[in-house]
Amino acid sequence: MTTVTRLKVAASAVSANVRRGGDIRVTLSPRTVGCTSGFGGVLTLRPGEYVTEHQHPYSEEFLHVIEGELEITLDDAPVALEPGDSLLVPIGVRHRLRNVGTSGARLVFHLSPLAPRPELGHIDTEAPLASDAADPDVGGGR
Repeated sequence: MTTVTRLKVAASAVSANVRRGGDIRVTLSPRTVGCTSGFGGVLTLRPGEYVTEHQHPYSEEFLHVIEGELEITLDDAPVALEPGDSLLVPIGVRHRLRNVGTSGARLVFHLSPLAPRPELGHIDTEAPLASDAADPDVGGGR
């Protein structure tokens, strides 16, 4: 049996990924805790901020809104989200998330299963906002 030495990860302990918009922090991943079935974390968006459109060819994405008013487009169809809402983004569906409220928004996300390799897990369908920003991947040894 493999011994896991780290199970708890604070969002403040991981680097923010701002490349696609907002502040995305992957807290639980193969790299951070050695998990093998998926990865997850937290996302914060200021009013008007958005995460650029993308898709996941291998993973479903689960979103849980903690605070804020958001709109997500799923293959160009808008869906309103508010605190307490949960949403499934199916494999391969293009999606773009935007804070449409007047205050900050916070979400928890989880993606599963993992792509065969980290670089295959995310396809940008809109140009990243900060192409020169660090893009901490969720990979590591699998």
